[in-house]
Amino acid sequence: MLYYFLVIVFAILAYSAFTWWQQRRVVKTLTQEEFIEGYRKAQLIDVREPNEYNAGHILGARNIPLSQLKSRLKEIRPDKPVYLYCQSGIRSGRAAQMLHRKGYRQLYHLKGGFKQWTGKIKVK
Repeated sequence: MLYYFLVIVFAILAYSAFTWWQQRRVVKTLTQEEFIEGYRKAQLIDVREPNEYNAGHILGARNIPLSQLKSRLKEIRPDKPVYLYCQSGIRSGRAAQMLHRKGYRQLYHLKGGFKQWTGKIKVK
Protein backbone atom coordinates (compact mmCIF):
# COMPACT_ATOMS: atom_id res chain seq x y z
CA MET A 1 0.00 0.00 0.00
CA LEU A 2 2.76 2.44 0.96
CA TYR A 3 4.61 1.53 -2.25
CA TYR A 4 1.62 2.57 -4.41
CA PHE A 5 1.22 5.78 -2.46
CA LEU A 6 4.89 6.69 -2.99
CA VAL A 7 4.65 5.87 -6.72
CA ILE A 8 1.61 8.13 -7.06
CA VAL A 9 3.28 10.98 -5.13
CA PHE A 10 6.43 10.63 -7.25
CA ALA A 11 4.37 10.65 -10.48
CA ILE A 12 2.54 13.82 -9.41
CA LEU A 13 5.80 15.55 -8.48
CA ALA A 14 7.46 14.48 -11.75
CA TYR A 15 4.49 15.72 -13.78
CA SER A 16 4.47 19.04 -11.91
CA ALA A 17 8.20 19.53 -12.47
CA PHE A 18 7.89 18.69 -16.17
CA THR A 19 4.95 21.09 -16.60
CA TRP A 20 6.86 23.87 -14.81
CA TRP A 21 9.96 23.32 -16.99
CA GLN A 22 7.85 23.18 -20.17
CA GLN A 23 6.09 26.44 -19.27
CA ARG A 24 9.39 28.23 -18.64
CA ARG A 25 10.54 27.13 -22.09
CA VAL A 26 7.49 28.41 -24.03
CA VAL A 27 6.40 31.57 -22.18
CA LYS A 28 8.35 34.47 -20.73
CA THR A 29 7.15 35.58 -17.32
CA LEU A 30 7.16 39.36 -16.95
CA THR A 31 7.04 41.63 -13.92
CA GLN A 32 4.27 44.22 -13.90
CA GLU A 33 6.74 46.89 -15.09
CA GLU A 34 7.94 44.73 -18.01
CA PHE A 35 4.33 43.81 -18.82
CA ILE A 36 3.31 47.48 -18.94
CA GLU A 37 6.24 48.30 -21.26
CA GLY A 38 5.07 45.86 -23.92
CA TYR A 39 1.39 45.04 -23.72
CA ARG A 40 0.14 48.12 -25.59
CA LYS A 41 2.02 46.96 -28.72
CA ALA A 42 0.72 43.40 -28.35
CA GLN A 43 -2.46 41.38 -28.11
CA LEU A 44 -3.56 41.53 -24.47
CA ILE A 45 -5.63 38.47 -23.56
CA ASP A 46 -7.39 37.83 -20.24
CA VAL A 47 -7.92 34.05 -20.01
CA ARG A 48 -10.19 34.20 -16.95
CA GLU A 49 -13.89 33.38 -17.12
CA PRO A 50 -16.32 36.19 -18.13
CA ASN A 51 -17.57 36.79 -14.57
CA GLU A 52 -13.97 37.33 -13.38
CA TYR A 53 -13.25 39.60 -16.37
CA ASN A 54 -16.39 41.68 -15.77
CA ALA A 55 -15.47 42.15 -12.10
CA GLY A 56 -12.28 43.94 -13.24
CA HIS A 57 -9.66 43.61 -15.95
CA ILE A 58 -6.58 45.37 -17.30
CA LEU A 59 -7.54 48.27 -19.54
CA GLY A 60 -7.49 47.16 -23.19
CA ALA A 61 -7.65 43.41 -22.52
CA ARG A 62 -9.81 41.03 -24.57
CA ASN A 63 -11.51 38.19 -22.74
CA ILE A 64 -10.82 34.79 -24.26
CA PRO A 65 -11.30 32.30 -21.41
CA LEU A 66 -8.96 29.32 -21.29
CA SER A 67 -12.05 27.10 -21.60
CA GLN A 68 -12.80 28.68 -25.02
CA LEU A 69 -9.26 29.20 -26.29
CA LYS A 70 -9.15 26.26 -28.72
CA SER A 71 -12.35 27.34 -30.46
CA ARG A 72 -11.33 31.03 -30.61
CA LEU A 73 -7.73 30.73 -31.88
CA LYS A 74 -8.64 32.66 -35.06
CA GLU A 75 -9.04 35.78 -32.90
CA ILE A 76 -5.34 35.74 -31.97
CA ARG A 77 -2.73 36.61 -34.59
CA PRO A 78 0.35 34.35 -34.53
CA ASP A 79 2.59 37.09 -36.00
CA LYS A 80 2.16 39.54 -33.09
CA PRO A 81 3.24 39.21 -29.45
CA VAL A 82 0.61 37.74 -27.13
CA TYR A 83 0.43 39.00 -23.54
CA LEU A 84 -1.62 36.71 -21.32
CA TYR A 85 -2.87 36.96 -17.78
CA CYS A 86 -5.30 35.24 -15.44
CA GLN A 87 -6.00 35.55 -11.72
CA SER A 88 -2.75 34.01 -10.45
CA GLY A 89 -0.64 32.95 -13.46
CA ILE A 90 -1.58 29.28 -13.68
CA ARG A 91 -4.24 29.46 -16.42
CA SER A 92 -2.19 31.92 -18.47
CA GLY A 93 0.71 29.45 -18.35
CA ARG A 94 -1.58 26.70 -19.62
CA ALA A 95 -2.91 29.02 -22.32
CA ALA A 96 0.66 29.78 -23.41
CA GLN A 97 1.45 26.06 -23.68
CA MET A 98 -1.65 25.52 -25.82
CA LEU A 99 -0.78 28.48 -28.08
CA HIS A 100 2.82 27.29 -28.40
CA ARG A 101 1.59 23.90 -29.63
CA LYS A 102 -0.43 25.78 -32.27
CA GLY A 103 2.65 27.67 -33.54
CA TYR A 104 2.59 30.91 -31.53
CA ARG A 105 6.08 31.94 -30.42
CA GLN A 106 5.96 35.44 -28.89
CA LEU A 107 4.24 34.50 -25.64
CA TYR A 108 4.39 36.44 -22.37
CA HIS A 109 2.45 36.29 -19.14
CA LEU A 110 2.08 38.42 -16.04
CA LYS A 111 3.95 37.24 -12.95
CA GLY A 112 1.45 36.71 -10.14
CA GLY A 113 -1.53 37.38 -12.41
CA PHE A 114 -4.29 39.94 -12.00
CA LYS A 115 -4.35 39.62 -8.21
CA GLN A 116 -0.87 41.23 -8.14
CA TRP A 117 -1.79 43.97 -10.68
CA THR A 118 -1.71 47.53 -9.35
CA GLY A 119 -2.12 49.34 -12.69
CA LYS A 120 -5.26 50.73 -14.32
CA ILE A 121 -8.29 48.49 -14.50
CA LYS A 122 -11.77 48.63 -16.01
CA VAL A 123 -14.90 47.22 -14.39
CA LYS A 124 -17.99 46.39 -16.45
